[in-house]
Amino acid sequence: MNWNWTLLDAGRFKLDGGSMFGVVPKGLWSRFCKPDEHNCLPYCCNCVLLEKDEKRILIESGYGVGWSDKEKQMFGMDESTILTALVGAGIEPDSIDTLILSHLHFDHAAGATLLPNAQVVVQKQEWEDALANRSTMSKTYLPRVLESIKDRVELVEGKTLYADGITLTPRIGHTWGIQSIEVETDGGTLCFASDLIPDHHHVGLAFSMGYDMLPWDNKMTKQSFLEEAYADSWTLVLCHDITHPVVRVIKNEKNAFALEPVTDFSRNQ
Repeated sequence: MNWNWTLLDAGRFKLDGGSMFGVVPKGLWSRFCKPDEHNCLPYCCNCVLLEKDEKRILIESGYGVGWSDKEKQMFGMDESTILTALVGAGIEPDSIDTLILSHLHFDHAAGATLLPNAQVVVQKQEWEDALANRSTMSKTYLPRVLESIKDRVELVEGKTLYADGITLTPRIGHTWGIQSIEVETDGGTLCFASDLIPDHHHVGLAFSMGYDMLPWDNKMTKQSFLEEAYADSWTLVLCHDITHPVVRVIKNEKNAFALEPVTDFSRNQ
């Protein structure tokens, strides 16, 4: 039996457009992304609920709670969290057995504090880097979150068959320890690409973020990832894409990789 999956929206927020597109000039990215008066762009925290038999696994947890009014305003955070997303899907948060995190940046991992019964799965490299705060920004990794989950963290090393039909694959670039999550479903392989391709505007190899620790590695990782996803007809979940959260990799008229939106999926907000 394969995994059933549901896309969950664990909150909306904003990030600086220049930071999101790194070395890509604003004159280029602003043609297809219109920033607000503060040069910020809207994003969401897409998460995936996996269900099979009596087991429930969550991929990602969003930015959670515990933010000051100043921080909420700075990031344009709304009041939605992984809790409101789960309740909207008719799921008790305490019923989540396992939380798999691609990495430990706050917009992916801070919601883990709201899921006290969940074992938290992350790459050992990522955990060590989070504790050492190896990041381009000082508050990307939150000590309060790491302290809260430290007694229920399960560390994996390298490519791992975590459970029947779930594979964790390191994708170095955004961080040293970031991983994608591949899941076998009735519709084929579903892959949570995380910040390797945060939204459909970042499919181009040169479209890296200013937050990426290793831009060159990220570029090379993205190339091999897209080749694999295209060859094996994967369905991708894009972690921050509001309009096209689920896509497939295609080749365009220039024989370059592009992303095609998928609409036949279940979504709870």
